[in-house]
Amino acid sequence: MSNGGSDEKHCNCGISSLEETKARLATAFLGEPQSNRISFLTVEQMRKVLSPRRTAILQAMTGQGPMSIREAARRVGRDVKAMHGDVTALVNAGVIDRQNGLMVFPFDGVHVDLYWGRRRGGVVLRVLHVVP
Repeated sequence: MSNGGSDEKHCNCGISSLEETKARLATAFLGEPQSNRISFLTVEQMRKVLSPRRTAILQAMTGQGPMSIREAARRVGRDVKAMHGDVTALVNAGVIDRQNGLMVFPFDGVHVDLYWGRRRGGVVLRVLHVVP
């Protein structure tokens, strides 16, 4: 995704069919640059993974570099033990990584949108920009 030439690293997050994801992967293997993307197969899957508590964790981590669970818990006002389940779910979904004992969400901004409709001209249900 182009970001106007800045060093910021942004990510799109949304719903993609398996066929769309495979097509992007095939294009990437041919050497065509791809935007950073976190894809879910269904709205339900995205809502489950990006629950309000987990979105708060991602917002606290956006643009901040590697972070300990303790620091993320402090930033979102939660108990460290209570964070482990949400962090594990985000890691298992491939939304964040763990490196050297720290959580990593390598983006400076996230654009999330849901599109409902069969054809162009449908309605955008929600657009959320996550910025530090």
